[in-house]
Amino acid sequence: MEEGNYSEVTEFTFSGLTDRPELQVPLFGVFLLIYSISVVGNVGMILLITIDPRLQTPMYFFLRNLSFCDLCYSSIVSPKMLLNFFADRKSISYTACAVQMYLSMAFADVASLLLSVMAYDRYVAICNPLLYTVTMSRQRCKQLVAGVYAVGLVDSMIHTCFTFRLSFCSSNIINHFFCDIPPLLLLSCSDTRINEIVLFALTSCSAVISFLTVLLSYVYIISTILQIRSAEGRHKAFSTCSFHLTAVVLYYSTLLFMYLRPTSSYSMDTDKMASVFYMLVIPMLNPLIYSLRNTEVKDALRKAMNKLLAKF
Repeated sequence: MEEGNYSEVTEFTFSGLTDRPELQVPLFGVFLLIYSISVVGNVGMILLITIDPRLQTPMYFFLRNLSFCDLCYSSIVSPKMLLNFFADRKSISYTACAVQMYLSMAFADVASLLLSVMAYDRYVAICNPLLYTVTMSRQRCKQLVAGVYAVGLVDSMIHTCFTFRLSFCSSNIINHFFCDIPPLLLLSCSDTRINEIVLFALTSCSAVISFLTVLLSYVYIISTILQIRSAEGRHKAFSTCSFHLTAVVLYYSTLLFMYLRPTSSYSMDTDKMASVFYMLVIPMLNPLIYSLRNTEVKDALRKAMNKLLAKF
């Protein structure tokens, strides 16, 4: 298309979750509640792990980083989405859209990779307990987290740069509630084949590596647990990773639903609902899973609450 046939886009407009006026207030209430629980739960988990000396272990070090990631991930999208329920113009500037895409993709990558690192941590703890303190030293844990963030930030930068080098001329209405790659590619009047190849290659590489790390870790974990003779020993070993396994199943089942369902059943409305689940609901559920299913966290929370109440 010739340059004279279109003007440069300076802002985008979200279509939002729904255009039905009667659903705006109920949806606002539901998502405000979800976001509030997510903030309280993840901030509480971060503070609890920081102040309780019994939780200064590699597993909780990774969990604290996951809670920080979940908090940031949901906060990148939720406030703007909540405001747009009552906004006359659900607009976002070109630059703000790029920043939102970059940060949301970065923290999505970090969350996925952190789950695989946590699976590796459980593998070492259960399959090689005598080498655990050496293998998962404080320095090694910091290196793993730094590597996870580096991969997430670089991967997101590549996607964002490739997306915003495109020209947008057919429309500026994003059929979504945040700036995501697929709906933006639909708006572009440029050739998006390279973008689609890069998106598929990098996303597949990251997802496959993360998924295989989790899968192989739990194959070895389950094999080791089954070799334990006593039922009490098997239960104790499995309980140390059951909450992580629950979080993994929630996360990857959502991704599998999004990317492996038949093309004939694909719709943007379904994609929006899946995005709501993994961007808003999962960050809310993670701190609940790790606290309600974890005796150490529950004991630490009880101790912290008793200390707090004793001051009044």
